[in-house]
Amino acid sequence: MGKNVVVIGTLDTKGPEIAYLRDRLHALGLTTTVVDSGILGEPLGITPDISRADAAAYGGTTVDALRNAGSRGKAVHGMREALKVLVRQLWADGRLDAIVSMGGAEGAVMGAATMMVLPVGVPKVLVSPIASGKHYFDPLVGTSDIMVVHSIVDILGLNPIATTVYDNVAAALAGLVAHGHVLPPPQPSDRYVAVTMLGNTTRAVMALKDRLAQAGYEAVIFHSNGVGGPAMEELAEAGQFVGVIDFTTNETYDPMTGGIHDGGPERLKRIGPLGLPQVVVPGCIDFCVFHAGAIPDALKGRPVYDHNPEYTLVRATHDEMIALGHLFAERLNLARGPVVIAVPTEGLSIPNVPGGVFWNPDADRAFLDTLRSEIRPDIPVLTYPRHVNDPVFGVEVAELFIEMMRET
Repeated sequence: MGKNVVVIGTLDTKGPEIAYLRDRLHALGLTTTVVDSGILGEPLGITPDISRADAAAYGGTTVDALRNAGSRGKAVHGMREALKVLVRQLWADGRLDAIVSMGGAEGAVMGAATMMVLPVGVPKVLVSPIASGKHYFDPLVGTSDIMVVHSIVDILGLNPIATTVYDNVAAALAGLVAHGHVLPPPQPSDRYVAVTMLGNTTRAVMALKDRLAQAGYEAVIFHSNGVGGPAMEELAEAGQFVGVIDFTTNETYDPMTGGIHDGGPERLKRIGPLGLPQVVVPGCIDFCVFHAGAIPDALKGRPVYDHNPEYTLVRATHDEMIALGHLFAERLNLARGPVVIAVPTEGLSIPNVPGGVFWNPDADRAFLDTLRSEIRPDIPVLTYPRHVNDPVFGVEVAELFIEMMRET
C-alpha cells in the first residue's frame, strides 16, 4: 500500500474541490483517507472515508449536538476538538503519513488545529484564501511546521487557477511523503541547547553559538517573536534539549501591552519544572512590538524605535520593569533544576544605549532590584558591565552554561 494522506474538508461546501485533490493524490501513487468536517449539509460529489458523524463521535458528540450548540463558533469548536482526537488516533495506528486540509475561515481553522497535534516533520499542508493579507497566522500555524498555501481564489469551483494550485499541492505532498521525515528523537550523544534570539541580540547569540560549539554543544536558535519561545518550550518538554539559554525573553512583556510578540501566560514557566539547566537573560524585555502605525493610543508618547518598515518598538515604563522583575522571580522560582540569571547592565536592546531613545538605567535597575529581592536565594543573579548584544557578553553567557553543565 502506498503512503496515505489524510484529507480534511467541509464536504458540504467543498466536496468537489476535495474530490479533485483526492484524485490528483491518487494519480501520484498515494492513498487517501477523506474526513468530512462539515456540520450542516450532506457531502457534495464525494463519499468520505470517515463521515462527519464518525468524526464527531471521536469527540464524544454528535452532528445534531454540534448543530444545536448555540452558535457557529461553538459548533466549529466541537468538531475541531473531535478531529484532534481522530487525527491522533490515525497517527498512532500508522494510517497517516501526511495531512492536508482545504477550507475557508472555519474549515481552515479546523484543519490547522487538527494538524497542530502531530509531531514536527509530519507533512502538513493547509490551503485557504485566508492565508493572506492582514489575517493572523497564529490560528493557521501555531507553533507547528504547517505549510500554508494561499489558494488565491476561494475554494468554490474547479477553474484553471484553482486546479493549478491544487495540482501543485498534490505534487508537494507527493514529494514530502517520499523524501521528508519526522523529527527524530535526540541520540544519547547529542547535546542540543535551545537559545532564544531577536535581531537585537543576534551578534551576541552568534558568538554564544560559536563558543558552545567549541565545547561540544549545538545551539538550536528560536526567534522570540511570540511563537519561537513557546515552540522552544514545547520541544524542551518533548526531550529535545540538554539545556536552555533563554537569552531573549521579550515575549514576557508584550502580554502586558497587547504587543504582537506575546509568548502567552506560560512563557518562562515551562522549562523550570522539567529540571533542565538554564541560563536566563532579560534580553529585550525593555520593549514591546507593534506593527508600524498601530501603536495603541494608551502607549503613544512613549519612546519608540523604528526597528524596520514593518515593526515599531515601544519602551517599557519604570513600573512595567518592576512588574517584569516580579514576573521573572515568580516564574523562575518554579525551577527544579539549576538556574543562573545573567543581566547586562549597559543596555537590554539596540536602542538602549547611552544617548539612545530607550536608555533608562533607572528603569532597568528597578527590574534588577525587584528580581533580586524576590528570587530564591539559591538562584544566582549575576551582572555584567556589557550591552546585551555585545559578542563578549554572548561568550560569557555561554561560559556560564558550560560551567553549569560541568557541575551537573
